[in-house]
Amino acid sequence: MKILILEWLTLIIVLAGLAGNAVVLWLLGVRIGRTTFSVYMLSLAGADFLFLCCQILHCLCSLPIFSFGFPKICRFFIPVLFFFYIAGLSILSAISTERCLSVLWPIWYRCRRPRHTSAIMCALLWALSLLRSILEGDYCGFLTGHLHLVWCPVLDFITAAWLILLFVLTSGSSLALMTRLLCGSQRVPLTRLCVTLMLTVLVFLLCGLPVGIHWFLVFWSQIRSDAFSHISQVANTLSCINSSANPVIYFFVGSFRQRWQKRRQTLRLLLQRALQDTPEGESLPQEALEMS
Repeated sequence: MKILILEWLTLIIVLAGLAGNAVVLWLLGVRIGRTTFSVYMLSLAGADFLFLCCQILHCLCSLPIFSFGFPKICRFFIPVLFFFYIAGLSILSAISTERCLSVLWPIWYRCRRPRHTSAIMCALLWALSLLRSILEGDYCGFLTGHLHLVWCPVLDFITAAWLILLFVLTSGSSLALMTRLLCGSQRVPLTRLCVTLMLTVLVFLLCGLPVGIHWFLVFWSQIRSDAFSHISQVANTLSCINSSANPVIYFFVGSFRQRWQKRRQTLRLLLQRALQDTPEGESLPQEALEMS
């Protein structure tokens, strides 16, 4: 009964998250001009959207009729889910690391940073995540059904090291950024972009990290996930919350301290304010936001 309730709750969260990420993809891809961090946010929204799409199919695989009728398809979705998960985590780590560099060493960052770094990093992270998933799906039996006893443990070790590195980069850069913003004699003015980033990282640590730990323990110990299905379902639900929460964070930060009754608010303006990298006292006027 508890598993059934969690599955229905997960489905509701997934549908809401798909709608929210679709709006973000539309606004960042069509309606808002490209900036350094909007490219990262666009790529992150794409990873979350595709992850939630696979979650719907993964829910179908929990049904006995679907799982017995299409066993190869259900087994195929495991590396696909992990591909979108690790791609989103890699992009989030790149966002927090680059933002930390821009705050700690602003002159070096503005002078030395190549122009198309954001697009290049996103493409590289997507390619590496895809390569890892293809290799693990092939050698660990998800695609062919045959387990390679030599390469599969090696790929599991690489995946574990990758996850640990991404976690250290994300949490370390976010902590350094928060320390520079809130502590010390040379504090940097707080911007909406920093608030958006810190809330996104916080939600990931609370909701996105448990499923990564769960998958790591399953792959590393070679224990079937059916042995602790309750924990697996809770971690899966939390991962859906993590992928669905980012649009809510963007629009919440964008609407914070805004006078709704005095001017018409659109989702585009709210998303632009959430990505605003100027202090609150130097906020861009309404006309400038609309022109951009």
